[in-house]
Amino acid sequence: MKKVLITGVAGFIGSHLAKRLKTEGYDVFGIDNLNDYYDVQLKEDRLKILLEGNIKSYKIDLSDNEAIDKVFSDERPEVVINLAAQAGVRYSLENPYTYITSNINGFMSILEGCRHYGVKNLIYASSSSVYGANTSKPFSTSDNIDHPLSLYAATKKSNELMAHTYSHLYNLPTTGLRFFTVYGPWGRPDMALFKFTKAIINNEIIDVYNHGNMMRDFTYVDDIVESITRLVEKPAKPNPNWDGANPSPDSSYAPYKVYNIGNNSPVRLMEFVEAIENKVGKTAKKNFMDLQAGDVPETYANVEDLFRDINFKPKTNIQDGVNRFVDWYIDYYK
Repeated sequence: MKKVLITGVAGFIGSHLAKRLKTEGYDVFGIDNLNDYYDVQLKEDRLKILLEGNIKSYKIDLSDNEAIDKVFSDERPEVVINLAAQAGVRYSLENPYTYITSNINGFMSILEGCRHYGVKNLIYASSSSVYGANTSKPFSTSDNIDHPLSLYAATKKSNELMAHTYSHLYNLPTTGLRFFTVYGPWGRPDMALFKFTKAIINNEIIDVYNHGNMMRDFTYVDDIVESITRLVEKPAKPNPNWDGANPSPDSSYAPYKVYNIGNNSPVRLMEFVEAIENKVGKTAKKNFMDLQAGDVPETYANVEDLFRDINFKPKTNIQDGVNRFVDWYIDYYK
């Protein structure tokens, strides 16, 4: 029974993943600092469900490298899944230092723990935001990602570079996952689905950026969890065909790999709003706004290598996923 550490275990994706891996027979434990970036009660309620399922969690900040080292020393995980991060593109415009502390210093603590305590497989969250100013679609992991549009995106690209360094220096298998707009039950209150659902139910106005012309590759949380679960037993391996004269950015001579995890089917923001309206049975009051600084107008994932390597690609359609979220929202908030 492999021991698996999930950081950000009280978070949206982390809590779903912990439950799934526990049912698969893994010995799962977590780390979360339960910060107040959004409603702490929501995090505590997620954590309560995990604790009832005998999933232990430590309340530690990833940037506390001594505390992180002690957890690694005491628990000796074989697999680490790093989902803890300071999220949010717009928040990074107002609070840039938070992103360095959480996403750079925090990830450094994880890499060092993996290095010193013999971790066999590190999986970590990157983001579709790393594609930045790229305009070729769909976004491919073989694309150049040197033009991020937010500090959040820059920290996620930095995580990929840091991971490669440790794969090279210490033969640590690292797999980076570029998530594309994850949504579903227990989701984050700062995400569009949560904000829109709350506003429509309460007859409040929703802000619709880029006049509704945003395109997002919305990916249902269960599809994300399925993908990660399959990767737990597939640590990254060196690519024997990797060529330093023509270097592919998504693999390496070292045990390093990067995947997109997206629905491979972008949806216009207005279609997303309509799916919520259909479920709730109300028409949204809309305030159309310009594209915000740091935002990418369109995301669209090429997932061919993910499908090839784990024989799975995300498939939940937008109306089904939205329906499940709204059912959860109404039940949770009574």
